[in-house]
Amino acid sequence: MGTTRPNAVAAGVFFLVAFATAIAGLALYQPALGDPAYVLGAGADGQVLLGGFLELLLAGSCIGTGVALYPVIRLYGPSVALGYVCGRLLEAAIICVGIVATLSLVSLRQDAPAGDDEALTTAARTLIALHDWTFLLGPGLVIGVNSMLLAWLMLRSRLVPAWIARLGLGGGALGGALVLASSTAVLFGFYAQTSAVALVAAIPVAAWELCLAVRLIVSGFAPSLPERRPGQELPVPTLA
Repeated sequence: MGTTRPNAVAAGVFFLVAFATAIAGLALYQPALGDPAYVLGAGADGQVLLGGFLELLLAGSCIGTGVALYPVIRLYGPSVALGYVCGRLLEAAIICVGIVATLSLVSLRQDAPAGDDEALTTAARTLIALHDWTFLLGPGLVIGVNSMLLAWLMLRSRLVPAWIARLGLGGGALGGALVLASSTAVLFGFYAQTSAVALVAAIPVAAWELCLAVRLIVSGFAPSLPERRPGQELPVPTLA
């Protein structure tokens, strides 16, 4: 287990950083995202730029979780593990598109010529809409698939204790499906992305990832995980 301990801690830290930066970044963005008229007057540019920096950390953490977990989880499902890593990369790429759109509002406010307020606000609405779509596709649709893949791997491998594995079944696999279904409903206009329904749908995945992160940081992977010899694929262990 000594060889997998750094991977477990790194993955747990990345999960926690992603959770914190996602919330803080979105909150700091609100002056720019909440009002297209932001580009017309004095704006909280420093706050928005800080939000962009935190979202860059979020994107990096998404990649970090996949990279840290892959050497371990691939032993129990190479194709699914690779799919999880690719999903995290896609999620990070979509987040970066949203960052560019939001920070472009700052450039638009600072550099755009005065006198054509209607054109400026139209451009601002376009950039805000672009960010909103990335927020739906990345932390919505893609994260739903990622959560289902990781939950399946954790259940199959028993890398974490039984109660976390069962929480993964409800909070990860089913929760991921719930986020995916909710994001699809938002995509087709059944309700708003900021509605209470969308918020409730995201809670199970968030709770599971937080519990998983704490477990990985404090205790690492399950002690029953056997050591791997070069070229050897590990069998799926069973819970006592």
